[in-house]
Amino acid sequence: MAAIQGMRGSGEWSADQDVRPTNYRELFTLLEPNGNAPLNAMLAMGSSEPTDDATFKNFRDELPDRKLTVNGAIASTSTASITIDASDDNKFAIAGALVVNSSTGEVMHVTSDTTSTTLAVTRNIGGTSHQIADNAELFVAGFAAAEGGTSPTAISFDASVASNYCQIFRTAFQVSNTLQSTYLRTGDKMDEAMTKALKLHMSDIERAMFFGYKHEASGSTASPTRYTGGLINSLTNVVDITTDYASYGGSAAGAMTEEGFDSLLISTIFKYGSNQKIAFVGENVANHLQQYGKDRWQPTSVEGAYGVNLVRYGTFAGDLMVHLHPQFRQIPNMKNSMVIVDFPYLSYRYLEGRDTQLLENRQANDADSQKHEYLSECGLELIQDKTHAYIKNWSARKN
Repeated sequence: MAAIQGMRGSGEWSADQDVRPTNYRELFTLLEPNGNAPLNAMLAMGSSEPTDDATFKNFRDELPDRKLTVNGAIASTSTASITIDASDDNKFAIAGALVVNSSTGEVMHVTSDTTSTTLAVTRNIGGTSHQIADNAELFVAGFAAAEGGTSPTAISFDASVASNYCQIFRTAFQVSNTLQSTYLRTGDKMDEAMTKALKLHMSDIERAMFFGYKHEASGSTASPTRYTGGLINSLTNVVDITTDYASYGGSAAGAMTEEGFDSLLISTIFKYGSNQKIAFVGENVANHLQQYGKDRWQPTSVEGAYGVNLVRYGTFAGDLMVHLHPQFRQIPNMKNSMVIVDFPYLSYRYLEGRDTQLLENRQANDADSQKHEYLSECGLELIQDKTHAYIKNWSARKN
């Protein structure tokens, strides 16, 4: 016991004396990114489909460009055969086909079929002779048949097979029975753990669908581990502004002009697929687009589209629906990135009966606790590849 003279004040008790308990706001607040898993939210609103095997496949096919690249310059007066880089490209130039030099406009008539790199033609159909430069691009421009002639050689091409895996995602949470019976200012601990575990589980799936790499380990054993391939590691339509900046108006690595971005949309992004696509962007890219929008695009907010708020950027090429991905703020190097998704060509696949579910009472028989888990066995299916795109390292906006 200690004697104290004069007026008493609140600061005279230390926290460890338990005399002044202080005041706490009951329960707790959870800070998380805005819209934790927008890709999953959109897939849930759009295309999802069960599979009866952990490996799922699809056939991809596309109409060929029917372009041929010349290997070696040819004089304007030469009637010799033309050598082409790839024999597979040459197979579309059958006898009777018209081939045009895209640089000079020279029209040529193919005189014989070939499965090699030799292109036999009659040159300068109805026009002036031209030189053919090395690496000149030729393209098939129709067919001209002689009167009374026989039918042309048939051409066919096969689809390719693409595949991916369902990955098993598991997120457990466990609380002791003693803690369950203890009063806490922050509320029920099991409810708190359940909420946080579900958010982490969906975040795991979201990140795998962007950053996962397709792989199967110990595939011939009873316990293989499968990894689903994500967008960034599966797409072939990749534009790196670190190395490609000059093609899009930039004067230094990472820079791109508004005109360059317009060109990219026209030449690459909207070349295939839908005329409306979703762009998930990092914070720097969002700022670039916002500055462009102030000058010309007049961005329009689209509330609740696909269950997620988007901003529409209308262009002659198509509508780019932009969403600032919350997790791109958390992941290093993604602030300068844009992942463009064409949703009709993307699907969420889950193993039959193994979509996201809560499995209760996973604790050991003698455990004085409660343990539950969320489990999903799912993966991402790219129906087509070239309809999507990944733009990376766009760090600067050049005016």
